[in-house]
This record gives sequence, C-alpha cells and structure tokens, in this order.
Amino acid sequence: MANEGKAPGPFGIGKSVKRREDIRFVQGRGCYVDDLAQPDDLHAYFVRSMHAHARIVSIDVSSAMSAPSVRAVFTGRDLDAAGVGSIPCGWVVRNRDGTPMVEPPHPPLCIGRVRHVGDPVVLILADTLLDAKDAADLVQIEYEPLPVVVVTSRASDPDAPLVWDQAPGNLCADWELGDRREADAALARAAHVVEIDLVNNRLCANPMEPRAARAQRDRSTGRYTLHTTSQNPHTIKSMLCGSVLHLPDDTLRVIAPDVGGGFGTKIFLYPEEAVITWAAGRVDRPIRWNGDRSESFLTDAQGRDHVTHARLGLDAEGRFLGLTVDTIANVGAYLSQGAAAIPTYYYAQLLSGVYRIPAIYCNVRIVFTNTAPVDAYRGAGRPEASYVLERLVDEAAVVTGIDRIELRRRNFIPPEAFPYQTPLGLTYDSGDHHSTLSIALVAIDYENFAKRRAESERRSKLRGLGISTYVEIAGGVPSRIVAELGARGPRFEAAEVRVHPSGAVTVYCGTHSQGQGHETTFAQIVSDRLGIDFNDVTLIQGDTDQVRYGRGTAASRSLVVGGSAVVRALDKIIAKGSRIAAHVLEASAVDIEFRDGKFGVMGTDRRIAFAEVARRAYNASDFPVDEIEPGLDEIAFYDPANWSYPGGCHVCELEIDPETGVVTLDRIIAVDDVGTVINPMIVEGQIQGGLAQAVGQALMENCVYEGDSGQLLSGSFMDYAMPRASDLPALEVMTHETPCTHNPLGAKGCAEVGSVGLPPAIMNAVLDALRPLGVRKLDMPATSERVWRAIRAAAGPA
Repeated sequence: MANEGKAPGPFGIGKSVKRREDIRFVQGRGCYVDDLAQPDDLHAYFVRSMHAHARIVSIDVSSAMSAPSVRAVFTGRDLDAAGVGSIPCGWVVRNRDGTPMVEPPHPPLCIGRVRHVGDPVVLILADTLLDAKDAADLVQIEYEPLPVVVVTSRASDPDAPLVWDQAPGNLCADWELGDRREADAALARAAHVVEIDLVNNRLCANPMEPRAARAQRDRSTGRYTLHTTSQNPHTIKSMLCGSVLHLPDDTLRVIAPDVGGGFGTKIFLYPEEAVITWAAGRVDRPIRWNGDRSESFLTDAQGRDHVTHARLGLDAEGRFLGLTVDTIANVGAYLSQGAAAIPTYYYAQLLSGVYRIPAIYCNVRIVFTNTAPVDAYRGAGRPEASYVLERLVDEAAVVTGIDRIELRRRNFIPPEAFPYQTPLGLTYDSGDHHSTLSIALVAIDYENFAKRRAESERRSKLRGLGISTYVEIAGGVPSRIVAELGARGPRFEAAEVRVHPSGAVTVYCGTHSQGQGHETTFAQIVSDRLGIDFNDVTLIQGDTDQVRYGRGTAASRSLVVGGSAVVRALDKIIAKGSRIAAHVLEASAVDIEFRDGKFGVMGTDRRIAFAEVARRAYNASDFPVDEIEPGLDEIAFYDPANWSYPGGCHVCELEIDPETGVVTLDRIIAVDDVGTVINPMIVEGQIQGGLAQAVGQALMENCVYEGDSGQLLSGSFMDYAMPRASDLPALEVMTHETPCTHNPLGAKGCAEVGSVGLPPAIMNAVLDALRPLGVRKLDMPATSERVWRAIRAAAGPA
C-alpha cells in the first residue's frame, strides 16, 4: 500500500539516501549477462588476428568443423554472403574544405585484411567453451603480414603504411573550428606568446565486468533477444536492425541487465554482439559469449591518444587574447560510433574553458592506425581540452611572472557575464568560477603552502601544488543541432511513469545504470515531486520491449536528460490528478494546488491524498470519463535546449622523492559545480570515482603498442597499472551549486567531472615540484621512472 500523501522527508531531493540497489549487489543477487546462461547454450569463441596488419590469404576451417561438439564455424565471407552489413559510425564530421570524412567499412568478422591485433576473423560455436577453444587451434589461417603504423604522431608521415587504401595519409578527417586568421592576428599582437607540446596518453577503460552477450531466437515467433553488457540498449537495437542485420524493428529485443561498470566503453555496438545474434538464427540455438580480460584489452574501445601543439597569446597585463590548438587524434583501425565526435565537438568546443578568450582556432587531424578503436572514455574529449588549457595557463604564469591564481582570476568569465557566448559556439548558462577557486584554496590551506614546501625540503623531498579550473559539457547533444554536427539519430530521452491504483509508481526510463545509482536517484525525484514513499517507486531500465525509447547513459546525461523527462511526465500526472481531485472536491481545476503529496482547494482545508486520487483514477464512477480518461499514466520526452556545463576547481598537493622519482599524493581537493544535487552521497561517490581514474591517467596508466609489430605491450594487469587504494589520499569533495537554467531539475551532471579537472592539476603539481630543478616538460603518466629521468636530464651530465 502506498504511503498516502506523506511528504518525502528524508528521501527527497538533496538527501543522502543510501543506494537501495546495493543491497542485492553486496548479497550476490545482481543479475549480469553471465548469470543468464542456460544448459543448452552454445559457447562462442572468436579466432582473432595475431597480426596488427595483414592480408588474409586463406582460411581453412574444415578441421575445426569436425572437432568434438563443434556445431558451426563462420567467417566474414559467410556473413557477407548472408547480407550482414557494416557496423556504422554514429557521427560524420566534415573536412575543412567541406567534404565528408573517410568512413571505411567495419565488417563484424574481417574480410580480406586484418587491421589490429585482436581483430575477429572466425567464430567457433561449440557445446563447451573448452571445445570451442580447442577447435580454434585447428583453424588454419594464412596471413601475409603488412607494415604497421601505431604511433599517433607518425600516422601521416609520407612513408607511413596505409591502414585503409581510401584514406591517404591515414587521414580520416582534417577538421577545424573557429577563425584561424583572427586567432593568428591575436597572437601576432600579443605581448607574450606561450607554446606547449602535449601528449594525452591512451587509456584502457577496464570496467570490472568484461563485455558479454547472449543471443537467441524464439522458434515460434522468429523474434531475437540479445542480452548484452550495454550502456545503451536502444542504440544497439537500432544499429543492428537498421544497418547490420537488417531486421524489422519488432523482431529484436535488446536487454541490458545489471552492468558491472562501463565508463563509456560499453556504449558502442561491437562485432561480437552482431555476430552471435546473426548466428543464433542460423543454428537455431541460444549462444553465449563472455569476453575475458585479454580480449578486453585488445578489443574494447580505448580512450584519449592525442598529440597537441598549442599557443596562447596574452597582452602585457596578462589578459588572454588568442589561442590556437593543433591536435592529431588517433581513432584506431575502425571508426567506433562516437569516434569522430569525441576529438572534435566534445573536445575543441571546450577550449575556451572558464576564460574569456576573444579568438580561438582549433585544427584536429583524425588519423587511422593499426590499433584498437578509440572512442569515449570517462570525460570523452573534455579531459583532453581541460588538460591543454590548464597546462597552458600554468606555463603562461611562468613565462609572464604573473601569479597562477591571479592569472586565472584576471581571465575568468565573471558571474554577471552569464549567459556567456564563447568564440567556439557554446553558450554557458551559469557558473561561478571565482567562488569554486576560492573555496578550493581555503580547503587546501594555500596560504601556508610555502611552509609545507620548506618542511619537505628539510626532508630532502620536493613538494608541489597544482590547480585546475575547468568547465565541461554534459547532458548529450540537443536534437536541434544534431544535423549540424553530423550525428545519426535523435538525442532526446523518453520516460513513462505509471501510477498504480495503490498509488505506487513505476518509472520506465531509457537511461541505464552501470553503478551510478539510478534506482535510488530516480526514486528520490518521484518521491519529492509526488510526496509518496520512496520505497513505493520502482525503476525499469535496460529493456527495449518495456522502455519506449532511450539513448542510454553517456556524457553524464542520465539525470540531466532522463531525469528531466521523468519530471515532465510527473508534471503531466499532477495536472491530470488535479482535474480528478477537482471533481472529487467539487472545485474548479484552476483552484487546485498540489503540495506535500496532497491535492487541495486553495484557501481551504479540503485536501485529498495522492494515493486516493490514484485509486479514484481507476474508478470510472468517480469522474466524468467523457472528459478525463481513466488511469494516471503519462509519457514525456525531453530534448535539451542546450548542453549543461558542470565546472569547478581541483587542487592537488604532492611530494616527490628526487632519488627515486616516486610521486606521493598528499591531498586532493575537488570543488565542483554540478548544479542541483539530488543525492549528495551518490554525487560524492561519482566524483571520487572520476578522481581515482584521473589519478590513474596522470601517474600510472598508459596503453602502449610496439612500434614495429603493433603488438599491445600493456595487455594485462601485469603491464597496465591502475591505482590502488594505497595510491590515493583522501579525496575531499565539495560542491558549489549554480543550477542549470534550462532543465527542470537544475542539474548539470557529475559523473565525469573528476576525470576532467584533476589530470592537469596533478601534472601542474608535479611540474611545480620539479621546476626548481629545471624540469619544464613532462608528459602523462608521470611514473617514477619518467620523473627520475626528467630530474637526471635536467641535472645534465654527472
């Protein structure tokens, strides 16, 4: 029975409600794709390329076909003959001359050539996984190895081998944003021009749960069901139906059950999902595939991998005049769905940051290499932008002699300037960068930093402090500019809210949680708006049959866009409930107010609880059905008018041992403006997770390919370092709210701010510590070896 009309109390917006989904997780009752296995499932195993680049001369699967328990073996030619199409890119950007980018095909199984280590070539289906692996050893593939290119900065060298014949110079796109002539003119008249060369290191996402999928076709209906570890099941369905398998929309159901982490890499359609769905129809058996950690390293979409040269011009007083940025962005061997958008619109548009910079120009050369695809990883373009800008600002402080705090304050967009139009086409709706910086400096005890540095020197250690002030975009692309940006498909979100006769509520939303706590946060919104008990709200997600439409979870959009769609549906329910309440209370609908879970006649004490209105909504005798339809269910869509703009200030203080190069983090302060905070505890956890991953990028993580062979050298946890709890100090998180002005919740998004703001703060702190020794340049990750070598190089010959 629903709680009748009780105000939400400790469960409403702004309360740190414990995540209710965690109970089933800690008790081992989560339901992941691997938990759905059935005894009659066939096991899928993929034979993958051992070469980074090679021509497939021949494939002989005859021995594998006769191996024990093997039921089928398929190659790329089999899929091609059956009409299976290419996996498309989700965005198309244009070159500077207006021509479209190069978009090569992406067959789910390789045809003719392989283009990175781990490329899938053959599918084995067997009764057991061991039998499938044994059969894979019997597949005979003759390769003709070809030269490889893996280094981003060398992809367009004149002698670089081509990944795709149709992409001369391995160039996918030569893209620009801004006015180069205006920016160059600004630099020409500048009193100071600061230049910097940066590498933004390639990263592997490494969610706890590797990718997995299970596909089957119903013999009686012919319908397919695909269970997959996806952040975005509706997009998986639309791509499979519309582009790859060419199925009618009503013949495929995609379900993403509990998903053990995503960080962006589980947004996309992967070959394995397409292949086993097709194969399930061919063999008329359910098929399951579970990727192992090695396959994750080789085939999951990776992140970052930029090489950048940037110049910032300042006048004699230290005011920014102009900025030019030239970036080479590696997208790997194939275009993943967001590959073209991340290094362009999600990167270049943010290069104004939190500053007034009158003239900005950015050129991005997107290049193919013989590596795994590169796409969205937590932050997705925005960390790359903030890294360029915040490293430049610190360098400018050194060159001009202006204090780094003062230089930032002198160039901040002031609060009274909002809404603020940047030279790159964004309109920031709100922000307060002076306050977030001030709060962070007080929290880190900036005034006494010199004393702490002197104490470190007495212990023969080097102490540094780094600052990063940033802004990012979140919430997804507004549909009004989808066509302009070349995105394929709408970007709005749908929500359906069903009110049961008891007054309990079920919410169906197209976003999907992989650890963000949606079941709790969305219930808080409903509880707060309707005044019902938090425990009377259920969230349904991740099922294309149950949820009308959705674009999944990416770009911190779940609350901003999905939550806004829920609020709009709730507003419709309150409006309809007011009409029913007016009839029951014998009043005009315009005189009805809704407050604290009750409808009432304004100026009187006549009130009726929400649960009672819900009960009466299903009793046709309680209201005129010719005027009001029975029931209290509503559907709403939300298309954002603009991106939302989280921002803030991150500060890092650390210590370096000059004898070993070991960096020890002392304190990390994060003061973030994420708009309205629904659940402070969840927000803190989300930000801390991003901060931890930022520490990984800045100090440890680096995805490395061998230059001549294209082999992945960092393909296991033995070779790819991620931070452990002992590597992290207390992550001190604070929020300073300036609500978003154009969505009903005022939310801006919080999941990626940690990975956006912290990397440059850490690297600025490292260089602050090393600068007295003469070290001026150091790229991420600042491993102990790199730091030690930089110190020795600055010292000169012994």
